[in-house]
Amino acid sequence: MREESKTIVFALGVCVICSVLLSGLAAGLKSIQTANQAFDVKRNIVKAFGVDISAMTRNDIEETYTTHISEEQVATPSGDMPIYMWRESAEAGPSKYAFPIAGKGLWSMMYGYLSIESDLETVAGISFYKHGETPGLGAEIEKPWFQSQFAGKKLYANGSPTDFRVLKPGSELDQTSVDGISGSTMTSKGVQALIQRDAATYSEYFNKIRGG
Repeated sequence: MREESKTIVFALGVCVICSVLLSGLAAGLKSIQTANQAFDVKRNIVKAFGVDISAMTRNDIEETYTTHISEEQVATPSGDMPIYMWRESAEAGPSKYAFPIAGKGLWSMMYGYLSIESDLETVAGISFYKHGETPGLGAEIEKPWFQSQFAGKKLYANGSPTDFRVLKPGSELDQTSVDGISGSTMTSKGVQALIQRDAATYSEYFNKIRGG
């Protein structure tokens, strides 16, 4: 075999081997990425139920999710949607309910979860996990100071969604309002709109539980 042919065959062999290795690496990375995305969903659902996850390991969060949380698809005016239920034990009935929330902010869609207590009125917790809002401004929706305000507020009253509001910082607050983010009016309005809309989406489902 001529020297040039040997070189070409060697180069082709290297290319084939590199392609196989890269394909395997890409598949492996995709699998890891998918697993991480699934874990991030679980982590934020656990957080939305009012659990302090700051000192929890990944295994702790996975175990908490498996032990206490179950998911069902329920009929809503928007079609079949997920509902998450928290149980203190496998034998106990649900003590909290959580549902996904999503809506437009200033620059992006904002995604999170919101939970309510067994009274089907009071917010237990909220978590925003995905958005593209401005760091230091709208991105404050993911900070503890903002999210902690929601616990104890009233999302429903007498079977109907409340007029939940996200107000200008420093405004007088009541049981259906929280402070917005200074300098981020559009993000704050977006949070208010998505909470009102998604609370209305699940209202009929919760009314069925109340009547049951």
